[in-house]
Amino acid sequence: MNTPTLGEPRFISTLSHTISDDLRIPERIIIGADPGEQFELAGPRAKLFFDAKQTRAGIVTCGGLCPGLNNVIRSLFLELHYDYGVAEVLGFRGGYSGLDPASGVEPATITPAFVDGIHQKGGTILGSSRGPVDIGRAVDNLIARGVNILFTVGGDGTQRGAHELYQEARKRGHALAVVGVPKTIDNDVGFVSRTFGFFSALEEAARVLDCAHTEARSVPGGIGLVKLMGRHSGFITAGATVASQDVNFALIPEVPFDLDAFLAALKQRMLTKSHAVIAVAEGAGQDLLAANPHARDASGNVRLKDIGLFLRERIEAFFKAEGIPVVMRYFDPSYQVRSRPANCEDALLCDLFARHAVHAAMAGKTGVVIGFLHEHFIHVPIELLATHTKRLDPASGWWRSVLAATGQPAQFA
Repeated sequence: MNTPTLGEPRFISTLSHTISDDLRIPERIIIGADPGEQFELAGPRAKLFFDAKQTRAGIVTCGGLCPGLNNVIRSLFLELHYDYGVAEVLGFRGGYSGLDPASGVEPATITPAFVDGIHQKGGTILGSSRGPVDIGRAVDNLIARGVNILFTVGGDGTQRGAHELYQEARKRGHALAVVGVPKTIDNDVGFVSRTFGFFSALEEAARVLDCAHTEARSVPGGIGLVKLMGRHSGFITAGATVASQDVNFALIPEVPFDLDAFLAALKQRMLTKSHAVIAVAEGAGQDLLAANPHARDASGNVRLKDIGLFLRERIEAFFKAEGIPVVMRYFDPSYQVRSRPANCEDALLCDLFARHAVHAAMAGKTGVVIGFLHEHFIHVPIELLATHTKRLDPASGWWRSVLAATGQPAQFA
């Protein structure tokens, strides 16, 4: 698929080891299978659209927190500043609302001192928020400030907003390169085999599961119930379950479960082992809760009902009715998981996502998100990203590993 560009590159890059626009990465690499989409390989180009010394870039971080946001901000700046010599980099504060002058919040001028040490801290130094922005006022502001490049760090909603910004700037005749860095702790972005922050989240989630196991096995009838992040995908729950190896039941959105069958299996576990650990993704079992599909949050996401509290109440009521004493230990570490700093693996991934985003923007690519497939970084048009969702396949090795690690019965798995 063709990558949107602002026009013909006009300036010679000083970077070495540049690559051609002709190089492509297929969506699928299985021999004999349809290769699917063909994506432009990301990386530095020999010619640039922007004259770095006349270029002003902006960075905005949106949505919920995720390990590695500060790493991305830092690496975006370092690549722009040291490798390309971009004149100025602005950090828009508080998510998309910071693009609107009516917010009254001035952007930060990012300097080496500003980013010093931020990669060692969780969260985002620029702040974040959910919700849209008035696209017209935002583009007016970007034009008034002479911003030529905007990096949007966020999930699906953020990148939809990025697409609107790019389209509006194009209508105005303003050459604005909008390049997205995909951010989701749930690892559910299409054309991205793993998102930054995911393995840091797994590490923290597995640690909480270990604590739940310790609590459960330390008392007669102990049950550790842990609710993990994962609105529509069970990657965190599945990955942390396999990493822990002490979970007995894993429940994810992609695999509906029968509540009665689950409670019967849990009863059998308690009668034989006298303790159990349950990991449940926040989006699991929403059909049991009669969630309203039309209720949305500020980012446009469906408002989920709390499966963790629901299961805790149902489990306690079930065992009380059965006359079996249990001790519930309930854990909801969502904010703890997402606010930690990035681990080494994610720190490396953040750096590479950021540097490839800068290469794309300086070459005049726009309306694109940096993807990651088959260990290669690629350019994914935002409009294509919006048409694809990534979910855990119940027929995949991921889920088979979960079933092997937990030993949970197949009748509700």
